[in-house]
Amino acid sequence: MKYLDEDIARLADSDYIKPLAGKSILVTGATGLLGSIAVKALCEFERRHHTGLRVLALARSAQKAETVFRGLSERDGLHIVVGDVNRPIAIDGALDFIIHGASVTGSKMFVEQPVETIDTLIGGTRNILELARAHAVEKVLFLSSLEVYGKPDADAYQMRESDVGYIDYTAVRSSYSEGKRLAECLCRAYGSEYGVPVVTVRLAQTFGPGVAPDDGRVFAQFARAVLDGQDITLNTRGLTYRNYCYTRDAVAAFFCVLTRGEPGEAYNVANPTTGITIANMAQMVCDNPALGNGGIQVNYHVSQAPGAFGYNPEMKIALVTDKLEALGWHAEVDLSAMYERMIADMRQERAAAAGGERQ
Repeated sequence: MKYLDEDIARLADSDYIKPLAGKSILVTGATGLLGSIAVKALCEFERRHHTGLRVLALARSAQKAETVFRGLSERDGLHIVVGDVNRPIAIDGALDFIIHGASVTGSKMFVEQPVETIDTLIGGTRNILELARAHAVEKVLFLSSLEVYGKPDADAYQMRESDVGYIDYTAVRSSYSEGKRLAECLCRAYGSEYGVPVVTVRLAQTFGPGVAPDDGRVFAQFARAVLDGQDITLNTRGLTYRNYCYTRDAVAAFFCVLTRGEPGEAYNVANPTTGITIANMAQMVCDNPALGNGGIQVNYHVSQAPGAFGYNPEMKIALVTDKLEALGWHAEVDLSAMYERMIADMRQERAAAAGGERQ
């Protein structure tokens, strides 16, 4: 995958990753989109520099981990740890840093399995914080979400880390957003009571090369429409407005906050230039000469019960990233390039699965 490999190489060369040389780092949710890129970037850094870096990739399935990390071994610093954050985790030897990204991520699952969603966020985070406490780690990075902001007021949609919006905690879909809020609170509690140094990143929706072919989020649906030459169908009016972030930019933010962030602080992660409604993004994909090129169009099939799809209520929200940028981070890849790079690698994956050779 041309662009994914390029992204991993660039991350391995970044200044943010250099302070992690020779350290022992646990990554939970390691086989997920962002977790796997973080693991691969750390391993690529170790392959180039031979610092003694240990990358502990926590995964529930050894088979999946071996597939995701095919070609990597202990020579590259990789150590696959089979386990589940919902149970206490034991790590032998030193542990210096933790990137905690394990979470239920599918919107439909927030509705269909709200108990499991909450259990993983709260119980899983507590298990990781207990592990951090036992090892007296240098820092824990907790991956949170823009969903902790809830629904902002219409005239105050630009959200800074000190802002807060409304969440209907009686709605089943709130299992995720409320779970993330409480997990952040738990992180702060462990910092206050036990001195566990935790930093948090609040992620905008993030995509790029490596997105799973069956990912159910709108950006993946739009990409598949381009690849299949099929029209995009929206089940809502598409009025929700957000900003987004490219995968490489997001993982760079992880390393930046892990090595430069202040314990107890949260940092928004988004590309501030990418703010757009879902409807306008769908139209952009259809019209872009490098994507749909006018060959597909947007159709609307507005559902009377959008909650059944796991969708959030319509809202306008944009994450302000000044605080993260003050640490030296800046987003590099715009929305159009995010799609172009994701779709190019999806096309390569399809060709490889069909027996074609990778370019």
